[in-house]
Amino acid sequence: MIRPWTVMSALVILFVAVVVAEAAPLQIATFQIDVTPPMGSPLCDGLVPEAAKVDDPLFARGLILLGAGDPIVLCAVDFVGIGNTGHDAWRDALARAVGTTRARVAVQSLHQHDAPGCEFDAEEILAAQGLSGKINDIPFLKSAIQRVETAAKASLSNAHPLTHIGTGQARVDRVASNRRVLGDDGKIKIVRLSSTKDPEAIAAPEGVIDPNLKMISFWNGDSLLTTVTYYATHPQSHYGKGAVSSDFVGLARATRDRDEPGVFHIHFNGAGGNLAAGKYNNGSPEARIELTQRLAEGMKKARENTQRSPISASDVEWRVEPVSLPLRDRLLNLTEIEKVMLDTNVIPRERGRAARDFAYATRIKSGHQVELSALRLGSAMILNLPGEIFVEYQLAAQAMQPDRFICTAGYGDYGPGYIGTKIAYSQGGYETSNVSRTAPEVEDVLMPAIQKLLK
Repeated sequence: MIRPWTVMSALVILFVAVVVAEAAPLQIATFQIDVTPPMGSPLCDGLVPEAAKVDDPLFARGLILLGAGDPIVLCAVDFVGIGNTGHDAWRDALARAVGTTRARVAVQSLHQHDAPGCEFDAEEILAAQGLSGKINDIPFLKSAIQRVETAAKASLSNAHPLTHIGTGQARVDRVASNRRVLGDDGKIKIVRLSSTKDPEAIAAPEGVIDPNLKMISFWNGDSLLTTVTYYATHPQSHYGKGAVSSDFVGLARATRDRDEPGVFHIHFNGAGGNLAAGKYNNGSPEARIELTQRLAEGMKKARENTQRSPISASDVEWRVEPVSLPLRDRLLNLTEIEKVMLDTNVIPRERGRAARDFAYATRIKSGHQVELSALRLGSAMILNLPGEIFVEYQLAAQAMQPDRFICTAGYGDYGPGYIGTKIAYSQGGYETSNVSRTAPEVEDVLMPAIQKLLK
């Protein structure tokens, strides 16, 4: 016979356990490593064959949330891109470091062009053709992955209580502009990339952008621990001459480091695949300084506009949505791509591009799904997306949940290349040429997945 006091005792124990679990404080840990490549390393997937000097250092910076189930990791890397099994390797290393699963780790690149890339699959293909090291410096990359794992693991011993989050945003003045200027016929009239001196391109409207920089901050009581900022644009001022640089996004982050030295600052690129500073950038060193100052000012104002609210474990939720991205028609038959890849008369960089096409298409054809993820922090949400994705996806996410504070990070898995909207593929332009590995139907896959993550 079960005695009443036995049942009551069991219920009391269960209640106490639930209360204790709820009362367990959230914690946050942060980590950083220097990922400046050695001289001689290729930059921008081989666009620059060898790095010749360092203008400023590159970093991988991240945070770890503890106390809301298995640890959650967000990591931003000053690389042009991290794709395919390279992306898996970064996520796996961070998962091992903190005792979580790959699915609860988001790694995003900032996409600076005077920075390395990381794509192991393509490198293996090229190495078999005698082109090892032409797009990636494998020893350096493996060292970086090992060091980020070590740094993340060590950071756990210095975790701080997390009691509040803050949200703030500010308009950034004269940085981003749309790269795709349409004519009256609805087709691309002007391709306005990262810099221009063309009067017509400069005079053309700013176009569709997200003008706001968003910030989520993490607090222990009244002590500010960490800020994480999001702004959508290609981050190039001038590049391609062999000087390693984090460009104006990294330099703006460094400005905030100097202004608030006790705070750990992380910056993510938003969905900036079709955005750049072209309208406001002539490619001069002076323009880099101006863009840095404008972005840093946006970060400062977002900090000043911050509103805080308490946070507990019940306010934190991690969501993952794997998707099957449709392949561009040119990748459905790999024979032609393989010919380019193996043709010794083709320059190494183009063979490298073909190898990246081949690696990604093979991966997708094998059934691989690309993971989108979202982190809920009370009424705020962080959406993590793959590739060089268009700003329209970021704006759509905000429209889906207008009462939430939604931040978007692009440039997750770099494998898909540019990810346009359906209509963009019929308009022409650079982004929807052979640099995109996704078909126009990608919008039909991503929009429902984003909506599901944000519900």
